[in-house]
Amino acid sequence: MNPKLKVALVSAHPPGRGTLNEYGFYLLKHLQQNDNISEVTLLTDELPDGLSYDIKNTGCPVTVKKSWKFNSWLNTWRLLKEVQSAKPDVVLFNIQFLSFGDKKIPAALGLLAPFFVKMLGFKSVVLLHNIMEEVDLKGAGITSNRLLASIYRFVGSTLTRFVLKADMVAVTIPKFVETLERKYKTGNVALIPHGSFEVPPQPNLALPAGPKKVMTFGKFGTYKKVEVVIDAVELVRKKSDMPLEIVIAGTDSPNRKGYLNEVKRQYAHVNNLHFTGYVEEEDVPKIFNDSAVVVFPYTSTTGSSGVLHQAGSYGKAVIMPDLGDLGELMREEGYAGELFETENAESLAVAIQRVVEDDAYRCELGEKNYYAAVSLPMGDIIDWYYLHFLRILNK
Repeated sequence: MNPKLKVALVSAHPPGRGTLNEYGFYLLKHLQQNDNISEVTLLTDELPDGLSYDIKNTGCPVTVKKSWKFNSWLNTWRLLKEVQSAKPDVVLFNIQFLSFGDKKIPAALGLLAPFFVKMLGFKSVVLLHNIMEEVDLKGAGITSNRLLASIYRFVGSTLTRFVLKADMVAVTIPKFVETLERKYKTGNVALIPHGSFEVPPQPNLALPAGPKKVMTFGKFGTYKKVEVVIDAVELVRKKSDMPLEIVIAGTDSPNRKGYLNEVKRQYAHVNNLHFTGYVEEEDVPKIFNDSAVVVFPYTSTTGSSGVLHQAGSYGKAVIMPDLGDLGELMREEGYAGELFETENAESLAVAIQRVVEDDAYRCELGEKNYYAAVSLPMGDIIDWYYLHFLRILNK
């Protein structure tokens, strides 16, 4: 019989709005539901006043410890104290380079936590959602200065070396494995796919009555820009009588606060343009189910796309640029969609019109994406992690 393990999960989690909070929600949910996990300690960030964590009882016991604070210099020290108290078999970090802060020093200090957890004698596993070598610093809103970019790259490489001191580092894209192994001469990097958050029953691909919704979902303002979506839909409206609604679902990127308010002012004259603001977890299914198509208005990418996996699980047609990691992810995991030229409203308008005016084609794309999504459910991904945990523990 397989041994049951105690796992500490270091991650943002709703209602906290930290980066990767949604992925953390589903990681925790499926860890709870896994028969080989006996207990989970969620080491998560402090919440603003008036909010509290409400973890649903879906399996094994969960203890929540508010163990770090965005942009605090003390996060690693606080996390180490909680790990020592919890005494887990394995500590799993769900992080990227800006998980612990968007200021340089606290962000860097937080990334040292996996290394120090291992130094304390605990098994340390990192799910690293992006790597510095594949981040467009200008596109991500970090810096456009060449000298500063060189400094960031150097610091990023140094921090990556510390992260790679963990017992295992998991990444979601094959190219990331190749890059890390080649540059850092390491053998502890594993490819574990992103996985689909939920596996709902095969969706009804019919749409609700009313205008067809062209939706984009995310944190906007840096490498995700919504102007091209609005401009493209306006071009389609000039050519077609089909009523369309534009849905901008999400918030500003932490590096571009105020961006969506600027867009609202700039496009105040546009009809049927709806900004949802932050989408609560329970509202996510409706946002996707009501949409005719999901658009990815990216100018660069920083890793795998949770939104693509969500769109697939709800049977949605997608439109995206054939860009870096995103294009590679589509091809490798079997997703299908219309492609457009990055930041080109005319190209995007052609793609949108092709999908929204042909229901059979829209449904064909949605069905392909559904089957791509359900082929890698999060429950199976947790089984992969468990096998890696056993391997590490038995070294």
